[in-house]
Amino acid sequence: MTVTEEITTLLHRNFGVEPQDVRSDASLHDLGMDSLALEELRVLLEERLDVDLEAVQLTSRETVGQLATAVETAR
Repeated sequence: MTVTEEITTLLHRNFGVEPQDVRSDASLHDLGMDSLALEELRVLLEERLDVDLEAVQLTSRETVGQLATAVETAR
């Protein structure tokens, strides 16, 4: 499973985001993610993909594609 597929799965299962709405150019804000949800997503990604994202600064302005790139870089 790709990083983007993992992100899509987590957004759908944990935050109710419809999979078809998760596009690489979609901002996390547009997907309904606030700062608390972003922190929860960061922790979920760390656990699921066994990566350290402590240095990654997630903001709602980021896109799904930018998040996926950050996760891939941290791997």
